Amino acid sequence: MSSIQTPEWVKHAVFYQIFPDRFAKSGNIDLPKNIKFVDWNSKPSEKDFFGGDLYGVIDKLDYLSDLGINALYLNPIFSSTSNHRYNTFDYFSVDPLLGGDEAFKALLVAAHNRGMKVILDAVFNHVGRGFYQFNHILENGNKSPYIDWFIIYDWPLRPYRNTKDKPINYEAWWGYPELPKLNMHNLAVREYIFDVVNFWMDYGIDGWRIDVPMEIRADGFWEEFRQVVKAKNPEAYIVGEVWSDAKEWLEGDRFDGVMNYPFASSAINFFGAKTLNIDDFSHDEFKITPFDADKFGKTIDYNQSLYDWQINCTQLNLLDSHDMPRALRLMGEDKSAMKLAVLFQMTMPGAPCVYYGDEFGLSAGSDPECRGTMPWGKDDVIDFDLVAFYKRVIELRNSNKILRTGNFKTIIANDGLYGFSRAENDKQALVVFNSNENEVKINIHESQNITDIWTFSGWQEISNGTIRVKEREGIVVFFSDNSVQQRDIKILS
Repeated sequence: MSSIQTPEWVKHAVFYQIFPDRFAKSGNIDLPKNIKFVDWNSKPSEKDFFGGDLYGVIDKLDYLSDLGINALYLNPIFSSTSNHRYNTFDYFSVDPLLGGDEAFKALLVAAHNRGMKVILDAVFNHVGRGFYQFNHILENGNKSPYIDWFIIYDWPLRPYRNTKDKPINYEAWWGYPELPKLNMHNLAVREYIFDVVNFWMDYGIDGWRIDVPMEIRADGFWEEFRQVVKAKNPEAYIVGEVWSDAKEWLEGDRFDGVMNYPFASSAINFFGAKTLNIDDFSHDEFKITPFDADKFGKTIDYNQSLYDWQINCTQLNLLDSHDMPRALRLMGEDKSAMKLAVLFQMTMPGAPCVYYGDEFGLSAGSDPECRGTMPWGKDDVIDFDLVAFYKRVIELRNSNKILRTGNFKTIIANDGLYGFSRAENDKQALVVFNSNENEVKINIHESQNITDIWTFSGWQEISNGTIRVKEREGIVVFFSDNSVQQRDIKILS
C-alpha cells in the first residue's frame, strides 16, 4: 500500500475553472455610482473589466450542477488592481468588484449545499504594488522596517519603469514592475503567508491551486505549507502549477497533484493531429506537434509511470486554461477532436478540469483572448450539441466508479486507434478512440462478459463480439469481470 496519501474526494471530482471577472455578472453588487465596465460581449483586452462577480457564479451553480460539476477552481479573488488579480494587495479580503467577503461566504455555502468543493488560487510568490509592505517601502525607502520583505538592489525604487536603460531595481515576477517578488527567506513573510492560509482554511475552502510554485525555492517552505494546510483539513487539496515533470513536487510532502499540462498537450497533439494550429502557441514545456497512436500511447504510459498511483488519481487533468489558447483553437476548430479529447479527459485517472466555456464551444487564442466572457443567452454562439456531449460524458464518469479509481493499462496504440483498460475488483472497462476517418470494427474474444457499450450516440448492441467504432469517435465497453487482455482484442478493419 502506498505511503502517499491524497484527498479521497478529488478522485471523484470533476472541476470547473472560473475566471471570476468573465464568467457571470449578477447585477446584485452595491457598487459606488458611476462604476463602469466594458460591454459583456466585447473582445477582451489586457486591462478590461467586464464586471463578472461571485454572486454571478452562485446564479449559475444549478447549471454547473446539472452539467455534472462537483468542484470549482476559482482564479484569484483577493483584492487587487487587475482583472486577473494575480497582483494581490490584500490577502485577507475578497475584491469588492467581485462582491467582497459576503459574496464569497454566500458562494461557499451555496456550493457546499450542492456538494461542490471550492479551491482558491494561491498567489504567494509575488504581490501587487499596492501591497501594504511594498507600498510602505515606496513611501519610506530604505528606512522602512519592511525592507527585508522584498529583494531590492538599489534606490530609489523604479516601480513603473522597466526599460533597457532603466530596468526595475528589485526582484519581480518575470521583470514585471507591478509584480514585486516576496522574500520567502524572511521568516516574517512565511508567517504572514501561513496566516493567510489559515484564515481562508477557517473560512471553509477545500484547497489551494498554487501559482508558479517553482519560483519559491526557500528551503522547507512548501513542506511547511502542506503541514499548515493539512493540519486544518487533512482532505484539503493542494495542486501546483507545474508544466513539466513534477516528480520533486509529488512525493507526498508537498502537493497532491499538479495542473497536468503534459496530459493536455498529449491529448491535443493526438486527437487534433490532422488539424493542429502548430504556430498558435509557444511554450517551452508545451509543444504543439502531431502525435500518431504509437507516440501517444508511449507518452501516456510514461506520464503514468512518473508518479505514485495515489498521485495519478489526483492529478488535475485539463485540456486548456487561462494561460494558453483554448483547446478547440489549438485543434483547428475540429469538434470531433474536441469530443475525443473530452472523452479521454473524463475516463483517465485523475480529476478532470473543464475551463469555463469550453463546453459552449468557445475558441480563442492566448491571453487575453482565452479569458473572454461566457456568452450566456447567445444561442447563435453556444454549441448546444457540445454542451449535451459534455453532460453525457461527465455523467458517464460520475456514474461509473471504475472510470475514476480503476487501474489503468494501455491496450491498443496503433493505426490511428488508442485504447486503455480500467479495472477494479471484478469489473473492467475498455475505452477505445478511433482517430481515423473510417469506421473500425473490433472483435473481443470475451464478448460474453460485455454488459454495456457506451458510444457517442447512445448505447450499442453487442453482435457476436464485434464492436463498431465509428470514424472520429470513441466507445466505452463495460465487462462483468476483469479477464479481458490485449490478446483477446482483434482489429478487423
